[in-house]
Amino acid sequence: MHAIQQIIGGKKVGAISGKSFDRIDPFTGQVASSAPASGLDDVKAAIAAAQAAFPAWSRTGPGERRALLLKAADIMESNAPRFIELMITETGGTAGWGGFNTMLAAGILREAASMTTQIQGEVIPSNKPGTISMALRQAAGVCVGIAPWNAPVILGTRAVAMAIACGNTVILKASEACPGMHVLIGEVLVEAGLPDGVINVITNAPEDAAQVVEALISAPEVRRVNFTGSTKVGRIIGELCGRHLKPALLELGGKAPMIVLEDADIDAAVNAAVFGCYMNMGQICMSTERLIVHEKVADEFVAKLSARASQLPAGDPRGHVVLGSLVNPDAAKKMQAFIDDAVEKGATLAAGGKIEGSVVSATLLDHVKDGMRSFDEESFGPVKPVIRVSSEEEAIRIANETEYGLSSAIFSRDIKRAMELASRLEAGICHINGPTVADEAQMPFGGVKSSGYGRFGGKAAIAEFTDLRWVTIEDPNQHYPF
Repeated sequence: MHAIQQIIGGKKVGAISGKSFDRIDPFTGQVASSAPASGLDDVKAAIAAAQAAFPAWSRTGPGERRALLLKAADIMESNAPRFIELMITETGGTAGWGGFNTMLAAGILREAASMTTQIQGEVIPSNKPGTISMALRQAAGVCVGIAPWNAPVILGTRAVAMAIACGNTVILKASEACPGMHVLIGEVLVEAGLPDGVINVITNAPEDAAQVVEALISAPEVRRVNFTGSTKVGRIIGELCGRHLKPALLELGGKAPMIVLEDADIDAAVNAAVFGCYMNMGQICMSTERLIVHEKVADEFVAKLSARASQLPAGDPRGHVVLGSLVNPDAAKKMQAFIDDAVEKGATLAAGGKIEGSVVSATLLDHVKDGMRSFDEESFGPVKPVIRVSSEEEAIRIANETEYGLSSAIFSRDIKRAMELASRLEAGICHINGPTVADEAQMPFGGVKSSGYGRFGGKAAIAEFTDLRWVTIEDPNQHYPF
């Protein structure tokens, strides 16, 4: 069991109340970690620390900020074993997933480091003679990042890295499901040498989440909020931010379609589907959630994907498995409900369907139709539907008939055709002949519709964490009309 302390003002501290909460290992049922159960006093302390650190950090030069972030990336990589251990015990993820999370998170820090000199403005021609008119970007202030448990190192790092690179100070509100991993991100940044208060990480018990989040967002010192998580909670975050006039960056749920047209390379599509459907047990916002397959190739596709899915080992995440534990036993019960609902309404169980505790085997449902839960709802697990269609028009219609719009994929040998269809998909991301699951630190990552708004990653994220100001240098002796 890991005893966790939160980070406020550069120091490891418990909750002011002295309270703590336990995170339970979803596979073993044992205590994975014990962390401070923060309340409103802890929130005030974190905000005060971040606010106090902001003036000096916002004036710190880009070279120094870059050097610290690059050092943090190296330290993060060296902590891979610790992240992996916590990944297994806190969320039931596999060692491979923990290692990949750590690698990409280090890449996010390096990408943020490279952006410190890309926070640029421009000179805009003015109608007033003798005037130099400029648009300048500057740090916004205290930023709050709220990160989820499913890709905890990646998304926890993403919640803070670019904000820090832009000269802001940050409070990371850790997920109740993985407080150890999120606090470890803060420890990495502190060890790299970030000044006290630039990065703060607070933990809270699940029952206190609503009041902690509201207190963070409503604080006058907080100028930016970013949240990655479910659409249900994202709506609450967005409403709170709107009420307090705080710009929000929201990356929410998904129901990612992968369209397989009749001219697709079926073996390539199956390879991508295996990865996109079952990576991290399907607990990724970009996970392939609808396999929309042309009826001419559906039998071949389903047969090959079923064979591959049936070979994926599932079980104790400490072992050599592809699918470890879902985040909690209730998630496994939801998968059983998805399977039962589909089969009762006429779908075919093509692969998988085995559930033991919090472990669910790679499952494929064929002949899924409108009215079944797996057709409409985000499963966030390894139960995946095949929806057969007779034309590309039907494929696009079904792909867009969802409130979500995060990731998508199209498989076709005709790239011109695929590009045209990609432009019609209502999604922030589309991969042609690639899986729906993909992430690179420099890419503009985000969705449309109920998948949120704003963009993480690379230059696109600079706008999310800075204020654009109009500044002029004018002729002091200019003429005025009165």
